[in-house]
Amino acid sequence: MSNQEPEYWLSGPVAGIPPLLQPVAHALLQARREVLAIAAEFPEHLLWEKPAGLASVGFHLQHLRGVLDRLFTYARGQSLTPDQLNQLKGEGQPDSGTTSVMELLAAFDQQVEKSLQQLQQTAEITLTETRLVGRAAIPSTTIGLLVHAAEHTMRHTGQLLVTVRILQTG
Repeated sequence: MSNQEPEYWLSGPVAGIPPLLQPVAHALLQARREVLAIAAEFPEHLLWEKPAGLASVGFHLQHLRGVLDRLFTYARGQSLTPDQLNQLKGEGQPDSGTTSVMELLAAFDQQVEKSLQQLQQTAEITLTETRLVGRAAIPSTTIGLLVHAAEHTMRHTGQLLVTVRILQTG
């Protein structure tokens, strides 16, 4: 990331995103920028390495996409599909379909775009509505799920950045 380029939260509102959801959009855009920047040149042969027992770069890339998909599904008031549950089980497995660095980055990029589109369509009046999470139907709210999706994405982005650096310098 260029020192000249401000972080998204300092770049003003994201067009079409409701005001209360701007921080979620900023976090997702920042995560996408950082993930694409650091992983675009990442060597394929290190994708599934687990330095010091940490999660692999491949896992983080799968999980970043998957968690956005799942949490935004719950935020729409929907349950996970069998396909989403299978994808969850496959996270961290190199043989779970999408396995190259470029495929994983493209899938994450597409999921961020899909998430931004959902934010644009989310009416602020629905933000405090109850949404149920998981098979246990644990109550949350639309905004709770969207904010958690943003913070969880940033947490794994940070972990990914550290893992990439460890593997490239180790």
